[in-house]
Amino acid sequence: MRVTNSTAADVDVVLPCLDEAAALPWVLERIPEGWRAVVVDNGSTDGSAEIARELGATVVHEPQRGFGSACHTGLLASDAGIVCFCDCDASLDPGLLPGLVRRVEEGSADLVLGRRRPQSWNAWPLHARVGNLALARMLRRRTGVTLRDLGPMRAARREALLDLDLTDRRSGYPLQMVVRAADAGWHIEERDVPYLPRTGTSKVTGTWRGTWHAVHDMRAVLHQPPPSPAPRERTATE
Repeated sequence: MRVTNSTAADVDVVLPCLDEAAALPWVLERIPEGWRAVVVDNGSTDGSAEIARELGATVVHEPQRGFGSACHTGLLASDAGIVCFCDCDASLDPGLLPGLVRRVEEGSADLVLGRRRPQSWNAWPLHARVGNLALARMLRRRTGVTLRDLGPMRAARREALLDLDLTDRRSGYPLQMVVRAADAGWHIEERDVPYLPRTGTSKVTGTWRGTWHAVHDMRAVLHQPPPSPAPRERTATE
């Protein structure tokens, strides 16, 4: 992977957003000072984009619905050395991101994920936990990487993420990032972060049906074969 130097202020936080007007003020006020919030509006109808802009965030629009579409648009819109991802529903505190970024900056890890630790019984529905556990086990069988959570809070270097050539544009995007990072030999680690009840209704894990669709997308990612090694160029003496 390509490594570049980063300063503490050289960080963007990508926030995929679909109708999160009620949560945005809480989320944006917790973005670390000097960092840029990139809110990717994925078709909101509740004024989320306007609220985010008024609160000082950079707002970009992604008309193609899908969590992966929003995340990748934010990645492309970033120009920082390190990019963080965080949900925009007030379930995760962006103020905790410096702990993840520090591990990347010092070279201790290439990709750091926040392991969600529920702070109340209703923060993480049972069906979502079961689905997450099943995917973590499948990930271990596929890559050998042992993680206890495939949470959306994460940090990595931007150019290295672009080199992964992520293609999923739905719920499989976060898992594809981990799988391709593992295939590329990245050091991946997780750090505990508090997980709070989200503001509003989840578009993915709020129902069994939404969870099933997310697991279906992620299973498809796990069945993708590892990328073939690039052919070696011949030298002039061969």
